[in-house]
Amino acid sequence: MENAILVLNGVNGQLEVYSNKVVIRRKGFLAKMTQGFNKGDKEIYLNQISGIQVKNGGNITNGYIQFSLAGGVENTNGLKEAINDENTVVFKKIDNETVAQIKDKIEALRNQLTAPVMANNISSADEIKKFKELFDAGVITEVEFNLKKKELLGF
Repeated sequence: MENAILVLNGVNGQLEVYSNKVVIRRKGFLAKMTQGFNKGDKEIYLNQISGIQVKNGGNITNGYIQFSLAGGVENTNGLKEAINDENTVVFKKIDNETVAQIKDKIEALRNQLTAPVMANNISSADEIKKFKELFDAGVITEVEFNLKKKELLGF
């Protein structure tokens, strides 16, 4: 089982960040009171997240990190309703920096998922040249060189 990259022990649950998902666990008294006693863990895959909203904790009020999902309806009335939202973890001011790291990490992981894969820019001629050098050095046989050359030229 993969270990969490980052963890937040929030007021109404725990948030764990993995390479492909976040998991919200509802442990503790406040979590049970706001989310119910029978709630299980919630897994949200990174490709499901359409947005992340963070309100930092202050001297008087707690902060929260809330995940928006495509097609989902999240609470929009601040902390008062966020505490009951299943996609939100409430945290104390002391955790502001951890939450900033979590948000940055999730965004970086999401960008990796959506980044275009760069094509291999090595031409067939360059590949043939490398295999010719291997043939000349005696690393591969003439048969192996000719097979690879035909493959690279599409014959």
